[in-house]
Amino acid sequence: MNALKQFESHIPSDLRKNIEQIKSPFDVQEFLLTMPYKGEARDRSPLNVLLDKQCHCLDGGFLAALLLWKLGHKPLVLDLVPAPGVDDDHVLALYRVDGLWGAVAKSNYVNLGFREAVHKNLRELAMTYFEHYGSIHQIKALRGYTRPFDLSKFPLTDWAWNEGSAAKLYKKFYSRKSVPLITEKIAKRLSMVTDRMYAAEIMYTDLSQSFGNRDE
Repeated sequence: MNALKQFESHIPSDLRKNIEQIKSPFDVQEFLLTMPYKGEARDRSPLNVLLDKQCHCLDGGFLAALLLWKLGHKPLVLDLVPAPGVDDDHVLALYRVDGLWGAVAKSNYVNLGFREAVHKNLRELAMTYFEHYGSIHQIKALRGYTRPFDLSKFPLTDWAWNEGSAAKLYKKFYSRKSVPLITEKIAKRLSMVTDRMYAAEIMYTDLSQSFGNRDE
């Protein structure tokens, strides 16, 4: 039994029916939106995300990668990296169609989620998040991204349903060096997110779950 089938075998039958209805990357995004965003310290395994029906960008992103794998895409995740101490990292589950990149993501912010597969490369994809990636202090926070992390290279572990194993994999994922999107010189001259733009960005957002507001 391969890793994906092993993961599916751990999913209760009622939840498995919901998974079977997912037919496209957009369906994966819509499925993530059925679960509330909880920016807590606990990082669930993909199975526990399904069982608890809640997630944040890390554990939701890894679940999304597994669901994309089930659809025939490689299970790839990428980390969008903010300026230190300014905001949370943001995890994307990647997919490709006709050689073009798209993404699925769980976020507390409406504009940090789904991207159609229309981007020629990963930098181009990452930059679509730049203007939307604002902190609660209205700082444009995005600074870099990591290369894709291929979950199919970890097929013999139980991380998809064991939270202890998942934590080790998440640590490995976060330990990688990022590729800069802008220089320090450019970062120093960035404008702030305007009040009007910020008001638009936080529509449908639970600010109590945002970096700098929530209880850690």
